[in-house]
Amino acid sequence: MQPNAQHKHLAWHETLELHELTASQANSLMALKMHVHDVADPKLRGLYEETIRSTESNLKELLQFYPMAPMEARNNKSKPHHEDLTGFYAGHLLGMAKNCVKSYAAAVTEAATPQLKDTFVKHLNHAIKLHTKIFNFMFERGMYPAYDLHQLLENDKKNAKKALEM
Repeated sequence: MQPNAQHKHLAWHETLELHELTASQANSLMALKMHVHDVADPKLRGLYEETIRSTESNLKELLQFYPMAPMEARNNKSKPHHEDLTGFYAGHLLGMAKNCVKSYAAAVTEAATPQLKDTFVKHLNHAIKLHTKIFNFMFERGMYPAYDLHQLLENDKKNAKKALEM
């Protein structure tokens, strides 16, 4: 049987990857649009503008897959998504923390010098703790409904649209 031959929706694991990419790119697009006007160098500003157009295109394509996301499990107990910029700033911080964890995890596997490896591990553990604090901040305030896939994906769509409209 070929993948998706019988299924009319995305698999759960690919839905979560779709969420991660959409959330990350929407947050990055907002940041790019907030800062592009501060870039004085014309060549660098052109690169910003190209990145904005590319990210906008990516988001538009990714959003087309949201109707195919599985929606069987819904938990409507999550708190409402905040409309102010707190969610943007927290999401930006969470993305940075996640990238830091990934970067240090990769660096640990490449370290040959024991002292450097120990330093990488120490930094990785700190990055994991910081990521947890940021996640908990967002979760407690309803900004990251991790256990409500429907609300998580609705937030993605709302944030992506907001970023595209900026």
